[in-house]
Amino acid sequence: MNVSDKFVEILAEEGISDVFGIPGEQIMPLYKALSTSDINHILTRHEQAAAHAADGYYRSTGKIGVCIATASPGALNFTMAVATAYKDNVPILVITGDNELKYRGSDYFQTTPQVEIFKNITQDSYNPLNGTEALYVLRASLFALKNNPKGPIHINLSKDVLLSTEFEDFELCYLCEDDLSNISKAQELIDKSQKPLFILGAGAISQGQNIKGIAQKYNIPVTTTFHGKGIISEYEDINLGMIGARSTPRSKYAFENADCIIALGIKASERTFSEIPDNLIHVNINKDVLIGDYPIHGKVEDFLLNVNFKKVDWLDEILDIDNETAVEGIHDDLKPQAAIFEILNKFEDNIVVSDAGSHTTWTTLLKKSKKPGQLLFSGGLAPMGYGLPAAIGAYVASDEKIILITGDGGFQMNPQELATLKEYDLNVIVFILNNSEFGIIRQWQESFYDMNPYQIKLQNPDFVKLAASYAIDGVRVDNLDDLKLLLQKNLTGPLVVEVIVESEDVPLPK
Repeated sequence: MNVSDKFVEILAEEGISDVFGIPGEQIMPLYKALSTSDINHILTRHEQAAAHAADGYYRSTGKIGVCIATASPGALNFTMAVATAYKDNVPILVITGDNELKYRGSDYFQTTPQVEIFKNITQDSYNPLNGTEALYVLRASLFALKNNPKGPIHINLSKDVLLSTEFEDFELCYLCEDDLSNISKAQELIDKSQKPLFILGAGAISQGQNIKGIAQKYNIPVTTTFHGKGIISEYEDINLGMIGARSTPRSKYAFENADCIIALGIKASERTFSEIPDNLIHVNINKDVLIGDYPIHGKVEDFLLNVNFKKVDWLDEILDIDNETAVEGIHDDLKPQAAIFEILNKFEDNIVVSDAGSHTTWTTLLKKSKKPGQLLFSGGLAPMGYGLPAAIGAYVASDEKIILITGDGGFQMNPQELATLKEYDLNVIVFILNNSEFGIIRQWQESFYDMNPYQIKLQNPDFVKLAASYAIDGVRVDNLDDLKLLLQKNLTGPLVVEVIVESEDVPLPK
């Protein structure tokens, strides 16, 4: 047995059932070990897509996503997607191959400083120098990803390390670091509060049922960030909707009038807070993102076990506010928001993946989530091309029909993954909203730079024929009635639906 064999054995022992990647020379020993294992490998057509798929795999189910690439050309193709996961604190395991250790720092073929590059876009980037170190950092990484999930972890494996037969493997035991010293101060604020408010982010997903019970028992309203949507169903009165740049009327009112804001597992970006409130209790396992006067570095679960709440009486005051988010044009033939409105009505219980672009605004405004992981998109980095590979990862993780809403520009960043969609016969329906332009860029040019549209018009391929070239069914609709008729059918993937839509401006955050 060599290090590669033991590495794959540990992955399987730790519950890793699926990985995404592309083989190559320097990572080949690991692929040899994978080839005789029970781990399911999904071959993508680009390394960026493999990492986006691992990202979507985690976001949809909470299971650790794993992506694998060979040395420099493969590894560096990861960087866009790994940075995407890093900005949104998505815990994925990123494995790259490398040339033999003796070539580090040289100009040898396909050698670059991979570890140094990945240090900027991961929580940790490891470079084990022998077999024992490789297995040690694997166990440590998997523990951290499961118990202290702050973002991607990278392990760079030289070919000679992978082939080594000299190693020791240790069972490791860790305690996650935390600092709950501000709990008593936070408790004082909660005790005085008459108008508390929960804000839930992705870090609170595991405690959803517990938080729901507390909120309902004590009448404490709840809002969420983009990535906290569905922790409590958005169809329940206790959930006021999103906070921040896309606030619902109720969440905006609650935020402005709350005397105690309890933020659980949120990153607290500028999309959430334009200014940091002085009554903010912020709980997060990542101490680097903590803000406000009551920072608590620890797990949401531990915080909830160590504080007490009381019943308050201000929910009815909030519920008197009409919470319907006004989205104009949802019945107009055929504006993007009208198409998205119909798609979401048809697939309201499905996982929906959105790419980057103007369609993301309409999707986040119109999509209501009943549980976490029902709306996936990249919030922090927002690269075009995220959608299709993330949808692939979401399907592999959940084995449920996945709905992808993408624009014509974003889709063309990773269209090669139609081959992956077809090869594995994945039940993913791709809706391409085609307005033949980079719509959000045009809007910025016109609204903020007082310029005529420049370099935003797209000469697109025939997307239906493109799908057919991959042996995937495709259909085109160019009016609202035909889209409604299509959506009445029992649609299954792989399927590409091109929807010809008008140019339309999105409501920009103020």
